[in-house]
Amino acid sequence: METKLNGIDAEKPSNCKEVIKKDKIENYNGSIWLEKKTIRIVLISTFSALAVVLGYALVSIPNVELFTLMIFLGGFILGKRDGLIIGLLSSFIFVFFNPWGTSQLPLFTYQITHYSLTGFLGGVMQTYLKKNDSFKPKEDLYTLRLMIFFGFIGLSITLMFDIISTLIGSLINFGFDIELLILSYISGIPFTLAHLIGNTLGFIFILPGSISLIYKLLD
Repeated sequence: METKLNGIDAEKPSNCKEVIKKDKIENYNGSIWLEKKTIRIVLISTFSALAVVLGYALVSIPNVELFTLMIFLGGFILGKRDGLIIGLLSSFIFVFFNPWGTSQLPLFTYQITHYSLTGFLGGVMQTYLKKNDSFKPKEDLYTLRLMIFFGFIGLSITLMFDIISTLIGSLINFGFDIELLILSYISGIPFTLAHLIGNTLGFIFILPGSISLIYKLLD
């Protein structure tokens, strides 16, 4: 027979707050390590640095990059707020010190905003997938469903960037000229396709394994 003390079940542990706190920590983004502020600062710096280094490493290959993937990955591991910070830091450094020259202010502002939101989106997608019981990040994520899911995200992020950045670039260079805007989109098709294919494949084949590896390292 269940007994109660002052309206509280006697079977429940007396240290309820400690149990709740422990549960919260252990389930925080899948790792107790991410509850430590110093670890999170190190990881934010690491993801930002890796994004910048990979950005510079592939800058000579037109529209082939891992910059977007690394920012998204950082947001996926660390959450929305820190993903936003990773996107902001890495994009500001990479865009401002770009070997091909700094973008003009309207395009510069959009690039910073886009990559900041990419990191934020990584956190959003992590929260979304964690609600699904079938999502086990420490196990094999190379399932058809997840690969299609990540591929679609990579494709969408890249397509949005190319459409808006081309629009802004055309407005800066040619003003409100519809014919030249259309010409800009047509002439940029080969580069856009390369960008779309590269990022989509990266999100399909690199992202799942990277997520699993990092979760295991943080376990």
